[in-house]
Amino acid sequence: MTLNRRRLKILELIREDGHAKVHDLSRLFKVTEVTIRQDLETLENMGYVQREHGGAFLSDIGTVVKSGQVFNQMNMEKKKEIAKKAVTFINEGDSIILDSGSTTTEIAKLLVHFHDLTVITNALNIAFILGENTAINLVVTGGEFKAPTLSLTGKMAADSFKDIRVNKLFLATAGISSDMGLTYPSLSDLVVKTAMIKSADKVFLVADSSKIGISAFAKLGFISLADAIITDSHITEEHVKRIKELNVLIY
Repeated sequence: MTLNRRRLKILELIREDGHAKVHDLSRLFKVTEVTIRQDLETLENMGYVQREHGGAFLSDIGTVVKSGQVFNQMNMEKKKEIAKKAVTFINEGDSIILDSGSTTTEIAKLLVHFHDLTVITNALNIAFILGENTAINLVVTGGEFKAPTLSLTGKMAADSFKDIRVNKLFLATAGISSDMGLTYPSLSDLVVKTAMIKSADKVFLVADSSKIGISAFAKLGFISLADAIITDSHITEEHVKRIKELNVLIY
C-alpha cells in the first residue's frame, strides 16, 4: 500500500510532535474529519501510528525515547550538509542556542571538540552529546517533554530564556509554508521559538530544502524572522528568489 501526499504529510507532522488530533488535521488539510480518520486508519494498518479517541500517536514512541535518537531521520545527507555549513558560523567564545531537531543534532555532533563555548538548548539528546565536554558551558531548559524530538517545550521552556542573551540562534522548523511562513506541529512550540528569537543577536534558520512547501499546524511568522537560512544545495532557484525578496540571506 502506498501513501498519498496528504497522508505522508500527516505522518511527518506526527513524527515531529508525537501525536495529532483529528480536528486539527481536518482544519490544516481542509478536508472532513471522516477523511482524516480514514487517513489515520490507513497509517495504523501500515504500522506507523496507533489511533486513540480523537486522534493518533506514534506506535513505537517508547522505542524512540529509549534509543535517545530524534525520530525524524529523513534527508540525513542534506541535514549533515547543513550542519557543516552552520559550524563555520560558530567561533570559540560564542554563546549560542541550539534548538531541538535532527539538523541541530548534527550541528551538536560537530561541536564536541570546541574549547570555549556556551550552549543553551531545549533538546535532551543534544545535552547528552555535548555534556561530556567540560569546556562547553551547557544550559538545558525546563519544560514539557516531547518524545519524537527529545525536547522540552511549552511556557516553562520559554521562561528559561528570560534574561539570556546569546550571539547566535540555530532555529529549526517543521515546515516552511508556500507563503514562506515558519510552521510547527503545536502551539506549545511557538512560545519557545519566540523566546529563543528574542534572546539572540543573530538568527540562523536551519532547514533542508524538502521542508519548503510543507505546512504544519501552527504558524510562528514569516521566514524574515531569521537573518539567514542555512539549507542544502537542492533548493530551487524559485525558492532562492522568494527568500531573497524577504531580505533573508541564504547559505
